[in-house]
Amino acid sequence: MASHGCLTIVVYCLVVLGVATTALSSPSSLSPDFYDHSCPDALKAIQRVVRAAVSKERRMGASLLRLHFHDCFVNGCDGSILLDDSETIDSEKNAKPNVNSARGFEVIDEIKREVDKVCGRPLVSCADILAVAARDSVVALGGSAWKVRLGRRDSKTASRSAADQDIPAPVFNLSQLIDNFKSHGLNEKDLVALSGGHSIGFAHCTVFRDRIHNDPSTEIDPNFARDLQRGCPTNGGDTNLAPLDPTAACFDQAYFSNLLYKKGLLHSDQQLFTGGSTDDYVKKYSYDTKAFYEDFANSMIKMGNIKPLTGSQGEIRANCRKVNSNY
Repeated sequence: MASHGCLTIVVYCLVVLGVATTALSSPSSLSPDFYDHSCPDALKAIQRVVRAAVSKERRMGASLLRLHFHDCFVNGCDGSILLDDSETIDSEKNAKPNVNSARGFEVIDEIKREVDKVCGRPLVSCADILAVAARDSVVALGGSAWKVRLGRRDSKTASRSAADQDIPAPVFNLSQLIDNFKSHGLNEKDLVALSGGHSIGFAHCTVFRDRIHNDPSTEIDPNFARDLQRGCPTNGGDTNLAPLDPTAACFDQAYFSNLLYKKGLLHSDQQLFTGGSTDDYVKKYSYDTKAFYEDFANSMIKMGNIKPLTGSQGEIRANCRKVNSNY
């Protein structure tokens, strides 16, 4: 159901999208009904906590979506981003793309407690919780639902160095973005559709300062840059926030419309519309919300299939912040 302020797209919010053909071709054993018999109330418990958290702070929806993205891009969707530092873990939370910006860990902790309570034991992996919480966050902010494929298990390791290397940077140009996504089995359509996750949320001044002060007028709308400079000066204000699109509390197509007018907040955002091979996708999504929702859902399913641990691999953590041997 659409959130307040997103009523114009309610017709799409009620659509539950099917599993993409590309996702079905994955050799993994993930399935939308993985917990139907072992814990039929698991997904409802996740949804309850996510809805409450987003209702309390709408920005949290973007934070939970981002956690799933940053998890999957580092050695697959295995919950590794949730692990705290320990004698054996060099936490991905301290990697450059995550430090002082990745958030929502307390919400994941709350979800884990609630799910374990309704299931009677640690049954649902932290990696699956991230995948479902990302979907439920999008729905809570006005986006459409999709069937999340489940059955991931949790990693016993993390890699700060891999997080530094594999998560795409906001300063990437188009060719770097395409190559990065390709290395994860994702194509240009996936790149643009998943970038639409920036329809919600905010970025710190440090991430876009160079763009609004130093990019030439051919790369950014001058009035847009001047407006942002008020909250993000050349010195100071590092933690000041700016919305990634003008309707940051609503999952819609405004992100793409902004790119048409050189109003992408991040350099990597605007690179999707600079006369390159991704322009047509941006144009389409800027006016065809239904196509964006469908492609975003299919790309999320595809991303969620990046190297999952299944079967006897990994473990089901009792605490999402620690491997079981340390718990």
